Amino acid sequence: LLSLSCIFQMDTTQESYLDLFPLDAIVYLTPDSENGKYYIDPNKVYVLGGLVDESIHKKLTLQRAQEQCLQTARLPIREYMVKTVNTKNYHSETLAINQVFDVLSTYYETRSWPAALKAGVSSGKGYVLPDAVK
Repeated sequence: LLSLSCIFQMDTTQESYLDLFPLDAIVYLTPDSENGKYYIDPNKVYVLGGLVDESIHKKLTLQRAQEQCLQTARLPIREYMVKTVNTKNYHSETLAINQVFDVLSTYYETRSWPAALKAGVSSGKGYVLPDAVK
């Protein structure tokens, strides 16, 4: 669970986020959502969907959120970044939980998606900011 406030607060608990917060306050972040998130609402609770192996469990986090009737969102990687040419032709919007946290915390501090995405999306994902393309 991630609650962004003036000071970042992260709590761990054995309880389900479904038992702790009203459904309309929860936003499940998943790279499979069609909703590219353009702002962070400090009144919402963001669940960072995490998996060990993205290739085996495609769309599992989106499916989980839909089953729980939760709002979903994804980071606006497609909206602010471009695919780079690379030898593996590899492009992935799936980030590790620490990378998502870096993006969210940088966005919260700067209110700049380009700065936030630069802080959390490594070039190894196959995406860069447009000004980085040569």
